[in-house]
Amino acid sequence: MRALPMFALVAAATSGPLTVQAAEDGAADATRLGMRLYNQSCQVCHTTVVLTGVRYGPALSKDSLGGDASVMAQVIADGTARMPGFKHHFTTSQIEAVVAYLKTVPNPAAPAGRPASSDANRRDAD
Repeated sequence: MRALPMFALVAAATSGPLTVQAAEDGAADATRLGMRLYNQSCQVCHTTVVLTGVRYGPALSKDSLGGDASVMAQVIADGTARMPGFKHHFTTSQIEAVVAYLKTVPNPAAPAGRPASSDANRRDAD
């Protein structure tokens, strides 16, 4: 009979750090899923694959759309005049995963010889 209460005490004492670790693992899983979905569906327009290539949409980063995750999710879901919406292609959790990934992407470096501009983020609202 004493083994059960001791087990419960040990389980209760260790549940805090394990819960935090599980949450961190879940966030990492969401970020990995978001990266995969971004590479499959977004990268074709939002990155320049080759030096002579054309980028159709703005470069995306953690500060796109003012860095507001809810606005990012809305634009991904509903699209813009120049971008299709993905609400019929991705689930809500998949859209949130793409946002989680974008929140890890640093701002793009300014091209050599030209000052950084905020025009790329302004185009997001088109």
